[in-house]
Amino acid sequence: MAKDNKSLRVKYPDLSDEQIAELEEVFSKARTALKEIEIFDQEKVDRLIRTVAWSVANKKTFEELVAFGIKETGLGDPVSRMNKRFKIRGVLRDALRQKSVGIVEEIPEKGIVKYGKPAGIIASLIPTTNPDLTPAGTAINAIKARDVVIFSPHPRSKQTTNKTVELMREALRKEGVNPDVLQCLKGNPNKAMSMAVAAEADLVMATGGQNVVRRVYTAGTPAYGVGAGNSSMVIDETADIKEAARNTMLSKTSDFGSGCSADGNLVIEASIFDKMVKELQNVGGYLANEKEKEALKKVMWDENGKRLADTVAIAATQLAKIAGFEIPEDRKFIMVMGDGIGEEHLFSHEKLTTLLALYKYKGFEQAMEMVREIFEVGGKGHSCGIYSFNDEHIHLHAMNAPVSRIMVRQPNSKANAGSFTNGMPMTSSLGCGTWGGNIISENVSLKHYMNFTWVSKPIPEDRPSDEELFGEFYDPALEQ
Repeated sequence: MAKDNKSLRVKYPDLSDEQIAELEEVFSKARTALKEIEIFDQEKVDRLIRTVAWSVANKKTFEELVAFGIKETGLGDPVSRMNKRFKIRGVLRDALRQKSVGIVEEIPEKGIVKYGKPAGIIASLIPTTNPDLTPAGTAINAIKARDVVIFSPHPRSKQTTNKTVELMREALRKEGVNPDVLQCLKGNPNKAMSMAVAAEADLVMATGGQNVVRRVYTAGTPAYGVGAGNSSMVIDETADIKEAARNTMLSKTSDFGSGCSADGNLVIEASIFDKMVKELQNVGGYLANEKEKEALKKVMWDENGKRLADTVAIAATQLAKIAGFEIPEDRKFIMVMGDGIGEEHLFSHEKLTTLLALYKYKGFEQAMEMVREIFEVGGKGHSCGIYSFNDEHIHLHAMNAPVSRIMVRQPNSKANAGSFTNGMPMTSSLGCGTWGGNIISENVSLKHYMNFTWVSKPIPEDRPSDEELFGEFYDPALEQ
């Protein structure tokens, strides 16, 4: 993988001389660090992920990172963003409970033994909405797998990501480990540079907007990407309305709705619709009138239907103010009545802020049809949920929805990437399957940072008869 500046210059003509020099430097250091970490034993890497995680996830430090990140980007809520440090604890929990060195799995009945091996040099593209959480989670899994990482920060939040990575590098230094196991681009992390890093790496972890993910797929390097969200929650007649309203508020307001898992659409059964709206108001929702809804539409999307950045991930009061009206200071999110589902109905698109759309259905089949229609607009493959105690409804929803994960009676944005009260793997990267243009339909976790060697030993013959295999189609005369 060694390259000289001249060959890199030919390969990446859009990079400046400074970027070429940085590219050469970070990969040279990464290759050196990889040779060192790939021989570490299980005890060593487990110790390292603990110190690296603590360097970021302790309350004092994470509070500083949150404040720094919000000041740098202008995005997010300082109160709810603090809770993301618990996600780091969850990623650490999952990693500590798994093996990554030597034998990691045995299947005696099949004669199979699996050995864990490093994936190599990972290029990690960091979103502006999680400039601290995503690097920490990536570092835990990468070090556990004995990989090295080059982080490519989002230009809008590059100082926060660099600060986060430097904290983790210092933790490695204190353990006598080469800090270049983790590096972060310090120059200009523009599109051309992120593409070059992705192309030179062994594996790419691309967490961010769809333009970023799609672009990285063209680099020619194996990549795990994420899909767009448009989270929709079905609330049927058996739902606990207070629970559903409270969880909706928690999911919608977390970090001002910046996450792709935040509730965007509520599909509510007609007989409980008014009660549900009232309870949503009780927990902090503001129901916009038609005039206010039109004003909100104009500040959230341009005339071509493109989402406007100025109203992404902001408080409900600020969103209303930008739209030209005032709401009470205690209102945490805004609701609008859904006026239809489809490309031309902008409120059925992903919101990425403290606003959600309400839809009414009669009969569960109509709810399922509405869910399918919403995901045709956007967010296919990502996630949705249901508030119900009717197992048949839950089953029908799971059979119907083209998504990779469905949360039952849980705040979606706090649950589908893993929580301490469900069994989903903890992550900040959500694979959305072929629906969302991704290779996996599960949460990105430790196993995706590793290669595996399968050792196979002979077992007693396991060959069904042709009659068993082909059933009624088997014709022994054709085998003569």
